Amino acid sequence: MTKLVAMKQIFTSVLAGLWLVGCGVIPRAEQPPETGVMTSESGQIRPLARPATLNTTIKAPPIAARTVEEFDTTTAEQRSEAMAEAAAAGRETALGATIASLGSPTEPGFWLKTPLVSAPSKGKVVYPATGKSVAVDLIPIDGPKTAGSRMSLPAMRLIDAPLTGLPEVQVFRVSG
Repeated sequence: MTKLVAMKQIFTSVLAGLWLVGCGVIPRAEQPPETGVMTSESGQIRPLARPATLNTTIKAPPIAARTVEEFDTTTAEQRSEAMAEAAAAGRETALGATIASLGSPTEPGFWLKTPLVSAPSKGKVVYPATGKSVAVDLIPIDGPKTAGSRMSLPAMRLIDAPLTGLPEVQVFRVSG
């Protein structure tokens, strides 16, 4: 009887070992690169170049940031400038309405990532519920025009949009 138990243990160990070895041999499906990265000719994945329209004078939040105030690194001067710029906008082209969710709070500045544009440009976002507007950098993302958009934390705060909600905003391209 002990021989049978020993053989069962050996057989089970061999099967478990083969199963573990097999896990490393099974080819995995190649994952497509994520949006925001490009594959070079050599097959390496690299980040896309940062659009020239982005305001890089706003510092990134600290790594240890935990609160809304810690993540929003804009100064009072930068906030008032963004609101004044939106109010004094030159020629505007209405791009449409979009549902905006909060974008990454680790990305500083006033921006809207949206499928309503195909190239980076200057723009303005109006939140009809409060009537407030803010000047933003419009950054293109893949998707149908009806897909949602992601807005920066400082921009959402300036228009008094709910940070945990999905507010509908009006988007405009600004020229001149």
